[in-house]
Amino acid sequence: MLCVNVELKERRYPIHIGENLLTETSVYPLTAGDKVMIVTNETIAPLYLHTVTATLEKIGCQVSSVQLKDGEKYKTLDSLNEIFTALLRENHGRDTILIALGGGVIGDVAGYAAASYQRGIRFIQIPTTLLSQVDSSVGGKTAVNHELGKNMIGAFYQPISVIIDTTTLNTLPKREINAGLAEVIKYGAILDLPFFEWLEQHIDNLVALNPADLQHCIARCCQIKADVVARDETEKGDRALLNLGHTFGHAIETYLGYGNWLHGEAVAVGSMMAAALSELLGNISKKDVGRLEKLLARANLPTISPDNMQPEDYLPHMMRDKKVLAGKLRLVLLKSLGQAYVATDTDKSLVLDAIRACTQFD
Repeated sequence: MLCVNVELKERRYPIHIGENLLTETSVYPLTAGDKVMIVTNETIAPLYLHTVTATLEKIGCQVSSVQLKDGEKYKTLDSLNEIFTALLRENHGRDTILIALGGGVIGDVAGYAAASYQRGIRFIQIPTTLLSQVDSSVGGKTAVNHELGKNMIGAFYQPISVIIDTTTLNTLPKREINAGLAEVIKYGAILDLPFFEWLEQHIDNLVALNPADLQHCIARCCQIKADVVARDETEKGDRALLNLGHTFGHAIETYLGYGNWLHGEAVAVGSMMAAALSELLGNISKKDVGRLEKLLARANLPTISPDNMQPEDYLPHMMRDKKVLAGKLRLVLLKSLGQAYVATDTDKSLVLDAIRACTQFD
């Protein structure tokens, strides 16, 4: 088992990474008598709810649960209210610990519920998708979507622990594995060239779920993110770099309807658009853009815009992005592979040119 610590100014919390951790009582920061509410969904519940419940009951916890519908389109205020209703019906108070058992949607919604219920209760992340294990479960971003924009309603709220059981990936559809690899590749592209080069050597093993490579990969991604969050918990500086491709990608998700493209798929195309724009600005070479494209393609990820979306369809959604300040579009771009920066008020005609460079024309 590997452990990465997120070091914040006022406290720290651990990220445990290993096989068969769902049944390992020692990784749960709980004691006999604790009241726990597990938030999961209808897909994950038949696979892992009984296992986690049995482990918590072995510790001596009082356990209840609520199951949400599965999918990005259910990352809504209605789902948030379902959690509140379950908590209130079971008479849960401020001493309750919420557990998010599922992928990024469950983690985000349950985390926001924890941040809001009775002005804040403790929660634990147990991510079961690769994307949530390497990204969304770490760092305390919690939110729900609005029909006009992704993650527009939320809070920064840190868990007390993250428990990553890599064996849960064995039940994950291949498409979800691939989507998670988009966020993995992002880390190398923005902050760690040696890791990017490692991925070029090991991406096939990750696609095949090689256990040793998976644990190394997840631990490295978590360490990168933990270091960034420690410096900038509420995204006023360096943390924005983690959003490579996200402004473009969120436009795809919003335009197509949440869930039609997976988040990682949209981020993959968004990363290509950011790389194309970086090339247009003279920062990186066509060869570097090609390396990123090849790595994404080897992870079975899309690298061109959805065929039913025109370049002009992006900007209205991008201008509603959370990263827009004072009406100016802010984008994460590459100075080089392994080094990113935030560009403010980039010429919109160049942005459109970069989108066109990643569009399949008839």
